[in-house]
Amino acid sequence: MTPLTIAIVVTFVVGYFFIAIESLAKVNKAAIALLMFVACWTLFMLDPGSYMTGLSGQALIDAVGAAIEHHLGSTSTTLFFLMGAMTIVEIVDQNGGFNFVRDKLQSKSKRGLLWKIAVMTFFLSAILDNLTTSIVMIMILRKLVHERKDRLIYASLVIIAANSGGAFSPIGDVTTIMLWNKGVITALGVISEVFIPSVVSVVVPALLLQGMLKGQLDGADAKLKSDYEVLDFNSSQRKMIFAIGVGGLVFVPIFRYLTNLPPFVGILLVLGVLWTTTEVFYRKLGSGNEGMQKRVTNLLSRIDMSTILFFLGILMAVACLEEVGVLTALGQGLNDVFNGNHYAVTGIIGVLSSIVDNVPLVAGCMGMYPVAPTGDMAIDGIFWQLLAYCAGVGGSILIIGSAAGVVVMGLEKITFGWYMKHISWIALVGYLAGIFSYWLLRSFIIVTPV
Repeated sequence: MTPLTIAIVVTFVVGYFFIAIESLAKVNKAAIALLMFVACWTLFMLDPGSYMTGLSGQALIDAVGAAIEHHLGSTSTTLFFLMGAMTIVEIVDQNGGFNFVRDKLQSKSKRGLLWKIAVMTFFLSAILDNLTTSIVMIMILRKLVHERKDRLIYASLVIIAANSGGAFSPIGDVTTIMLWNKGVITALGVISEVFIPSVVSVVVPALLLQGMLKGQLDGADAKLKSDYEVLDFNSSQRKMIFAIGVGGLVFVPIFRYLTNLPPFVGILLVLGVLWTTTEVFYRKLGSGNEGMQKRVTNLLSRIDMSTILFFLGILMAVACLEEVGVLTALGQGLNDVFNGNHYAVTGIIGVLSSIVDNVPLVAGCMGMYPVAPTGDMAIDGIFWQLLAYCAGVGGSILIIGSAAGVVVMGLEKITFGWYMKHISWIALVGYLAGIFSYWLLRSFIIVTPV
């Protein structure tokens, strides 16, 4: 490894460290990620000839520019998908589309509510994303459960179910979106083969958690009120917005199958249709109507651009590591240590994703391991499907290991120590049970990759 390569790796590690201690450093992780991106590629440009042999002068400069543009194009597909999906969810949410969820979750039994929370969170996060689903479910829990001790248990299950639900869906988690956009997994493949392990990773923790809950809920018969007083659209219009938004998200994998276009094209199609529909509804409203604040042009300002920029920075920094050959060497090292055991490699990656962000971990794996024409490393092979499962579900082991965990931690003021003492071992048992169930499926039911 050359001194320049070592400098690039050190830059990445230092940046990663500051991202991990964001709450202590008080510096937004997006800013650090962007600095990592620029610093790594700047170091690369000091001696690009050592990585791109056979080129010199202007040809070498052009080759570096082409490499950056290639990686930027690949990264942009994920960014546009995320921006489109976030906007669609915001439109549906702000127009009361999720009110029905509140009505369905009411229950007198504490254990009954536990299973309703598990099922609803699991399937919602598969359609939406685990971050948005977690926020919606915590807001509902605050209306349903008044005892803080019980609410912490429900909130912990929300984290586990949200991460598990996103793992089997091509649009449910950032990491599965990345793998799907990369083309290493297919929508049908990941749904059909990772669904059961994902269910197991929720059911096992739910069975363990229900032992902590007994009796009836206080005020269980109280009627829920909507978080939004929708002043502009009538009931049929709100239902149409929900149908187009959520139905459109479900349609995206079908659109990709029918057209072979990248997933972000389908998500932009849905956004365009939903945007046009709401504009048609607004034509009859005056400019002074309070509901006009919910037009898409205004809701776009609610999109978390810092998250988008974080993904841009981290993915492009990882791309630099790929260019200098570090990821390939690291992947080969892991294979050598574990003798090519994909269950061990991805299992460790999943545990690591509970400590550090799973986005750069998955991005790194996509750079470390090439797609093979056949075998475990082929499209929908064991390695890629296990990576989708482990990177998503493994984030539940520690509360800081996923976006869902971080947001619930903030909303419910759950401490790191409490979660680690009471929930981490439960999430780990569910995680390992899911891996075991995948092994059973692959060993005795599924003979070859789809």
